[in-house]
Amino acid sequence: MEKYLTLLKDLLVEYSPKVLYALGLLIVGLYAIKFVIRLIKKLLNVRHVDETLQTFLGNLLGWGLKALLLVAVISKLGVDTTALAAVMAAAGLGLGLALQGALGNFAGGVLIILFKPFKVGDLVDVQGEIGTVKDIEIFTTQILTPNNKRVIIPNGTLANSNIINLSAEGKLRIDLTIGVGYNEDIKQAKAVLLKVLTSHPKVIQEPLPTVDVSELADSSVNFAVRPWSTVEDYWTVYFEVTENCKLALDAAGIEIPYPHTVEIHKKE
Repeated sequence: MEKYLTLLKDLLVEYSPKVLYALGLLIVGLYAIKFVIRLIKKLLNVRHVDETLQTFLGNLLGWGLKALLLVAVISKLGVDTTALAAVMAAAGLGLGLALQGALGNFAGGVLIILFKPFKVGDLVDVQGEIGTVKDIEIFTTQILTPNNKRVIIPNGTLANSNIINLSAEGKLRIDLTIGVGYNEDIKQAKAVLLKVLTSHPKVIQEPLPTVDVSELADSSVNFAVRPWSTVEDYWTVYFEVTENCKLALDAAGIEIPYPHTVEIHKKE
């Protein structure tokens, strides 16, 4: 028993300073990491970096610093950390190869958050989908389409594709094509259509709405009807102006041509 007590005493004498030093290093290191992360977040906030990116970068930096602190603490206990560092490096390489897609999405998310090609609430046309941006996360972006479908697009794909931000300028031009018969007075038809645009309360008058002859088609003279609206009122103006143009032309006695079917009856 005395032999074991002596051995325990010797171990305590030998390792107690190392354990206390390592413990002190761990405590001080954790406080230092918290301080560094807070400082980085303040700097990012001053530069108006998105809060999602701030949180993610803070967590990523925290994990990296804690891993380095762990290696330092183990080293102070007298353990050879060369093999541990090699294992961590190999694990990091393997993890990076396994998560190539995720890392690409992360990089795409960082680019989107930093350069802001769109923001939450914008109407966008991306990857063949038109909808309102509901959420921008670090790996994916969520879009809500007009028919209430939620589309989740990986940021890696999004960052490498064409992005059409329909809300960027605050207003949109609506492109309508309306045809009248060749026998109709095109000046009168143009005046009727233009009055519809200028009298609609949600059609923007700056830039001015326009009505111009765009095509002499097979059975009609086609007008390019171009009202402007806010992004929010786009579909309201689109549908209401289309309806009002039809009603106004009918009221003015101007025909909108349509295909006629000619039936030929053979004599018995």
